Amino acid sequence: MGLYKRGDLYWCQFYIKGVRQLHPTGTSNRREAEQIFQQLKRRANARRHRVVIDNHIPTVSELATLFLAKTGNKQYHRERLEFLLPFFGERRADDVTKALAQEYRAKRLEEVKDATANRDLSVLRRILYWALDEQLIDFNPLARIKMVAEAKHHRRVLSIEDEWKLLHAAPPYLRFASLVAVDTGMRRGEVLGQFKEHLDQARQLLEVTKSKTAAGVGREIPWTRRLRPFLMEISGEGHLVTFREEPIRIIKKSWRTAVKKAGIRYLRFHDLRHTFNTRLMEAGVPQDVRKALMGHSDGDINATYTHVELPMKRQAIHLLDAWWAKQRQILRARRLKQKEKRQHGDVESEDTQGNDGSQQGQAGETVGRPEG
Repeated sequence: MGLYKRGDLYWCQFYIKGVRQLHPTGTSNRREAEQIFQQLKRRANARRHRVVIDNHIPTVSELATLFLAKTGNKQYHRERLEFLLPFFGERRADDVTKALAQEYRAKRLEEVKDATANRDLSVLRRILYWALDEQLIDFNPLARIKMVAEAKHHRRVLSIEDEWKLLHAAPPYLRFASLVAVDTGMRRGEVLGQFKEHLDQARQLLEVTKSKTAAGVGREIPWTRRLRPFLMEISGEGHLVTFREEPIRIIKKSWRTAVKKAGIRYLRFHDLRHTFNTRLMEAGVPQDVRKALMGHSDGDINATYTHVELPMKRQAIHLLDAWWAKQRQILRARRLKQKEKRQHGDVESEDTQGNDGSQQGQAGETVGRPEG
């Protein structure tokens, strides 16, 4: 009794009241065949005891609706479903196949890159896994689907000078969000989902309210020296970053505008997180401490982070403050040297150099107090 292969496909056999039941599974994948085997055996046994099983197979659209309702209705999932549902929405879950997924990928690649198509299919696979756990379907047809290898791109790290330009070009709410991100390493969703109630002003700690990883929720991040005066003034309840006293959900447009206005090479908001990690590394902070500050998840969270205590995090932030102060001094010295050369006629006049002699001479200084 069990599974066996006939040609390229698996067949399953079992006995009901001494009568052999033989069925093709229609797949050459053993894991999928085992799931189908259990489904067939369960239904056959139910018929034996005259138990009626609901034969309704939900559509992908129905599963997606339930998934959003029960898992938090995240913006990321909604954005991906805008493209997935027109193609998969009306199909039953058991009609979804790897071949169909590849057909979707080919169509999607007419507009986007491999990485984006991978994100779409990952969300669909996640929904099907959730439905399997909820016993809404009997198997996940995309359980072993392989994602296309993505081209690795250089991660942009913001320099001290470009940071100053960006913070001065951004509107107050985005300036504050950017400063929090680059000095805490928090993700965009963590920054925008953060609540004022989770600021510990007595201990000068920020406890992350919302995160995409289990290791991220509730992690404590000490404040940097330049972030401290902003956070000390905050009181009340509600979201930490707001616009006209309302929570902010999307910042893509304002972010692009600020980067363009700053006149720097384009980077994503998420690159502020990479910048935080890189600065910690250059300041000499060990990898385990960096991971603990950033809320990385490596499976067994307790085994990875139990030895990263709060004093170690505070020391890491002190090192970051010292690194930032040193970089600011280097930038000031370079600007001063350039100014002296201009005064001696060794370089072009200030009129042909734009604002380098005035505004950028202050690069690296803390920007004006942002409005939350």
